[in-house]
This record gives sequence, C-alpha cells and structure tokens, in this order.
Amino acid sequence: MDFLTDKVIYISLFILIIHTIETLAYAVRLSGARVGLIASALSLFNLMVIVSRMANMMQQPFTGSLVDSAPSSNTLAFVENQYRVIIGASTIGTLIGIVLLPTFIALFSRAIIHLSKKGGSIPSLLKTLFSLEYIKRGLNQMHFPNRTYLQGISLNDIPKRLFLINMVVTAIYTIGVLSALYAALLAPERSSTAIMASGLINGVATILLVVFVDPKISVMADDVINKRGDYSKLKNVSLMMVTSRLLGTLLAQILFIPGAKYIAWFTKFIV
Repeated sequence: MDFLTDKVIYISLFILIIHTIETLAYAVRLSGARVGLIASALSLFNLMVIVSRMANMMQQPFTGSLVDSAPSSNTLAFVENQYRVIIGASTIGTLIGIVLLPTFIALFSRAIIHLSKKGGSIPSLLKTLFSLEYIKRGLNQMHFPNRTYLQGISLNDIPKRLFLINMVVTAIYTIGVLSALYAALLAPERSSTAIMASGLINGVATILLVVFVDPKISVMADDVINKRGDYSKLKNVSLMMVTSRLLGTLLAQILFIPGAKYIAWFTKFIV
C-alpha cells in the first residue's frame, strides 16, 4: 500500500466531493419541476456545474504531480494503482450523491423559491443558504431513500439508449485526464501531446452530454410543469440517470488502461 500517499488521499477526497456535487445536480431539475420554476432551477444547476468543473480543473495539476513523484522503478504499476484509487473515489462520491438525493430535492426546492424571491441574485441566495437558520432546516430535512421512494419505478419508462450514453459519457469524463497522463508514461517521447489530449477527450464527453442527455431531461421537466408529463416519470428517469452515472464510474475502471493505450497510439498521428 505504498502507493496510497497523503496526496492520493487528498485528491481522492476532492474527486469524491466533485462527483457528489455532479450527482446532486440531477436533483435540481426535479426540484424545479416540483415547484414549477424550471428556469430558476437551471440557474442553480448551471452554478453547480460551474463549481464542479472549476474544482475538477483545480485538482488536475495535483493529479499530474503523481506522475512526476512516482518512483523510477515499477512506475506504471505504481501510478496505475494510485489512479485506480482516484477512480474508486468517483464511484463512492456518486453513491453518496444518490443516497443524499431525496434530501437535496427538498433543499433545492426551497433554494429555488428563495432564488426566485430574491430576483435571481446568486450572492443573496448563497448568503441565505449558509446562514445558521437555513443549515438547521437542512439538517431537519435529511432523509435517506427508502422503499416508498422507489415505488412506481418501471423499467419500461427508462430510455435505454439514454441510459447507455450517460454511462459511457460518465466513464469517459471520469478517466479523460487520468488516461491521458498514463498515456504520457506509455509514450514518453510524445508525453506533452498525450497530456494535452485530455482537454479534447473531456470536451467531446461534455458535448455528448449536452447534445444527447441534458435536453431530454430538460424537456421532460418542462412537460411536468406544463401538465403534459408526470413527475413520477421524471423522477424515475432521473434515478436511472444517476444509476447509469454510478455504473459509468465502474466502467471507467475497465476503460482506464485501454483508453490510455488508445491515446498513446493516437498521438503517433499528431506528432
């Protein structure tokens, strides 16, 4: 367990928090449909996405430093073990987000109403959210998923292609930077090219998410507000999306090394 350094633990905690936030972002649309304020909900959703993306960018240099500090002997196995721990942290973070989903649906519902009352002022909303009174209310709202929460879920209502796309996109996004850094070790003569490929990989994953996944969920939320759709169906699909996200982080463990080898091979055509 020599590879489990303090730096790996800190990065893993950071990744855990990022994936928890990104999983809880699914609760925002549910909350918006619940209170009938989808536009205000999207503002809160965009805020969470920006925070998670910024946090992800902040941790990347520290993740890269694990390669620089790796021992000269058995380097590949050492770095692989470290990166697999980090990928595992993304799974744990997603699982925590799923467990906290019912609580945050209730909290986000209140937050969206506050945002609407305060004229869309994010600073005023944050001031309210971090007040002692609101934190106490939030603790009182805490509850975990139970059997009644999962009632009414039907596999027939789940868009299977959307489920698979979300799973694959999550896997790509989870390992994009890690596979690129590992590819730099596989092809040291093209290391800079391999590392810079991570931005392209994450960019493609983000585009796939925006094109294929986000619009579908947004339209379903609009249908609920306009009385053309059922809230329970939106909840079912959202639960399946966070489940596919969880499976995506597990798929990332499988794709990590093949992804790194592909990046290392692809750099031949760039240099």
